[in-house]
Amino acid sequence: WFAGDDVYVANENERQEYVLNENGIIFVGNARYIEARGWFYGQFQDHLLNICLTMLDLSLYYRQSPASDVSRRGDPKYVGRVISSMINGNDNDNGVLLGKWQGSFHSHENPSRWDGSVVILQKWRQDNYRPVQYGQCWVFAGVMCTVLRCLGIPTRLVSNFNSAHDVDRNLSIDKYYDSSGRSLNISKDSTWDYHVWNESWFLRPDLGAAYNGWQVLDATPQEQSRG
Repeated sequence: WFAGDDVYVANENERQEYVLNENGIIFVGNARYIEARGWFYGQFQDHLLNICLTMLDLSLYYRQSPASDVSRRGDPKYVGRVISSMINGNDNDNGVLLGKWQGSFHSHENPSRWDGSVVILQKWRQDNYRPVQYGQCWVFAGVMCTVLRCLGIPTRLVSNFNSAHDVDRNLSIDKYYDSSGRSLNISKDSTWDYHVWNESWFLRPDLGAAYNGWQVLDATPQEQSRG
């Protein structure tokens, strides 16, 4: 609400939706059959703020340099990066969720059973900050939306269908065939039915005014970034 803040949103309707709304819809499925899942963000529920602040204190960023980390917590792009790392438990950093995309879920929670962030974050705290099992992309995105809205950063979810995953950064999905036209299974590129990530609204003084606005954040563990 403060015009001098890096996360200031001028439109009141957008403030109501992307900061204050505790309920939302996440779109999943495939391009021909899109399913709408209800999700309870619950960013203002009891104890959620303390859980979110503890998440910052458990991060590898804080452990490596507490003074530097705390001094940067007024920078939404820095906080966004810390939270995107902490939502998944892949970095041995007490992250919130472990991902699983195949095999049996019988010993833990099937990702499709989750319908909100609060129970996940509460379970994470109750289990002494061990990663909750299991999450998939929409679950990671839903929980990250809760945490960022709780910390005052306007955040929304984005769903993409026929989602290209280009691993060699040549901006194409490569397929290989032999001289007889038979497919060769040697490409690591893939196309997923869908993928869900987050966008948060803040200024980018490091890049210039042309880059102000919605910034992409993705908490789903896919490939390492800068280690």
